[in-house]
Amino acid sequence: MEVPTLYEWAGGAEALERLTEAFYVKVKADPLLEPLFAAMPADHPHHVAMWLGEVFRGPEAYSAEFGGYTRMMRHHLNKHIRPEQRTRWVALLAETADEVGLPDDPEFRSAFVAYLEWGSRIALANSQPGATPPETAPMPHWGWGEAPPYQPGS
Repeated sequence: MEVPTLYEWAGGAEALERLTEAFYVKVKADPLLEPLFAAMPADHPHHVAMWLGEVFRGPEAYSAEFGGYTRMMRHHLNKHIRPEQRTRWVALLAETADEVGLPDDPEFRSAFVAYLEWGSRIALANSQPGATPPETAPMPHWGWGEAPPYQPGS
């Protein structure tokens, strides 16, 4: 039996679009998160769905269209994300995954939440004044229980 990617298991592009559309409706109504996303363009949920799709081993559309990890990392520079905003972002996205019907088996949710924790902590670090993330870095790819080792400054 061939093991599906997280992208396939989640339901592909359609499921991730459903997730991000519902999530960012909630973000706009959340007093803790709304200030971070007040200037969010209308296509932001679609871009995040593309990002998640590529991270979870789907099509490399985000990299092809927007430049991959380096471009995503730059979106967080000088945003001054606070730890409680990072925590709320992760919790709200996990809650939204339940509501839109993403798979709820422990293996998928463990990998899904592990990526949210990992990625949001990198965004938090890169959003602080004086952050100096690497100029280039490979696109992260997430699978069933894999986590890359911590790299300071990444």
